[in-house]
Amino acid sequence: MDLYIIRHAIAEERDSSRWPDDSQRPLTDRGRQRFRPVAQLLGRMCPDLDMLLSSGYVRAWETAELLARFTDWPDPQRCAELEGASCPQVCAALQGQSSAESLAIVGHDPSFSDLVSHLLAGSDLAIRIDFKKGGAVCLNFDGPPQAGAATLAWYLTPRLARRLSE
Repeated sequence: MDLYIIRHAIAEERDSSRWPDDSQRPLTDRGRQRFRPVAQLLGRMCPDLDMLLSSGYVRAWETAELLARFTDWPDPQRCAELEGASCPQVCAALQGQSSAESLAIVGHDPSFSDLVSHLLAGSDLAIRIDFKKGGAVCLNFDGPPQAGAATLAWYLTPRLARRLSE
């Protein structure tokens, strides 16, 4: 399985007067604009995605919708485990999708940095990455996703995606 782990694009700043519930905080116009080349490049790198799962938080969901819009990827499906569940809980949810050859998930940091470390090294804190908003990591598995079983295929920063799209 190829697993694409995508952090949501640039969102509005936290503001409890505008978004008392932080899960409702949306992407900025700049975030949408800067994510477009990332989405388009991801679509070229993985033209045949089987499933797109997303956190239901507005900023992640909007990012997933942009992916579906600018690629031939399927529409997103909500995955509650991507809203802050532990790495083992996320792994269990991903293992439930083991029939997929390629799967993308959209969510948040620091939980996604921890997840990448968990999948590569078997520990949430063994590997630290600077997971930029709108960035993506591709991990490969010989079987279902599980702790310590991943191989890092690539890490795509938004800046690199924009440069490759020029």
